Amino acid sequence: QKVLLVIHANHAREFDDEVGAALARLREVGSWVFNQAVLLAGVNDSEEALAKLMEAGFAHGAMPYYLHLLDRVAGSAAFEVDEQRARELVTSLRRQLPGFLVPRLVRELSGVPFKVPVL
Repeated sequence: QKVLLVIHANHAREFDDEVGAALARLREVGSWVFNQAVLLAGVNDSEEALAKLMEAGFAHGAMPYYLHLLDRVAGSAAFEVDEQRARELVTSLRRQLPGFLVPRLVRELSGVPFKVPVL
């Protein structure tokens, strides 16, 4: 039976040797690995940081999956990237990277049982 695992890495630096080795072991036993990230101001909200994140994940065997807009919870406002900027960043990724490296831009809405596409 195949196992599909979705990991959560927000910056390329998270894909270090230890993570790479763990992901390699998962792939060796037939697991599929995808990465989801949250778009965070000051962390990964530049074209360069996002491209590096997607490329680093892929290099370590994790396919880009979702790029989430930040959930508006107490204490998170400083990390919020507005939707227009998020759209611009993903559009830029589409120009720079192969399509399979561009994640789906989504948000989660209370009471909605699925991720809502933004772009």
